Amino acid sequence: MSDAAQPTAAEVRAAAEAVKAALDQHLEAVERRSGDDDPAVYDAFNALAAAAEVYDELLYDRYDEVTPFEIPGAGDSLPPYTGPEEPNALSVLIRRDYAVVEPPRLLAQAQRIADADPDDRDKRTGAVVGSSVHAALGVLFGEYEPDEIASRHQEFGLEEGDSTLWVAAAEELPEAGEWLSAPFDDADPQRVVCRFDISSVFDEDELDEELDDLANNSS
Repeated sequence: MSDAAQPTAAEVRAAAEAVKAALDQHLEAVERRSGDDDPAVYDAFNALAAAAEVYDELLYDRYDEVTPFEIPGAGDSLPPYTGPEEPNALSVLIRRDYAVVEPPRLLAQAQRIADADPDDRDKRTGAVVGSSVHAALGVLFGEYEPDEIASRHQEFGLEEGDSTLWVAAAEELPEAGEWLSAPFDDADPQRVVCRFDISSVFDEDELDEELDDLANNSS
């Protein structure tokens, strides 16, 4: 970064003061909160996260230094829960991403599945897979449950990407067939009871090293 583009020392100082003010506001919101899901606490948390991010960026640009803490941004957390206290029903929303890294393996596995049931050859879409990855995926996901594909993805020439699972509360089950045409359109983050994410951005090795360092320093 050129000197002209660098923030001034005064700008860094102002960002630090903004973090201090945001910390005070967050503490005040926590002290005055009306319940576990008080929106004022959520807003103060987001304001603190935004102020800390600005300060961290300016500190690095000006002094090539970083802060010793990380506050997740607003997009990394769920909004306050507004669903029923005692859910009578729930929806499990799952997304798993895969890259097709070995098309020949995928095609061979799908063709093997199709060949194993010749009596159903005329009924099965894409029973003769040939060189069509589209047909192979149809055969694969028509034969196996998603959880089995997740556990055997390498066998099918797939590579895992990010995945997430949301458990959302509901007052009652919707009418049969009501959401089938658009299954994820009504997903409401404010009704999510719990959420589980898997991503390559979570480096378990780095986390283990940090925990080891903490253990060594405290011994």
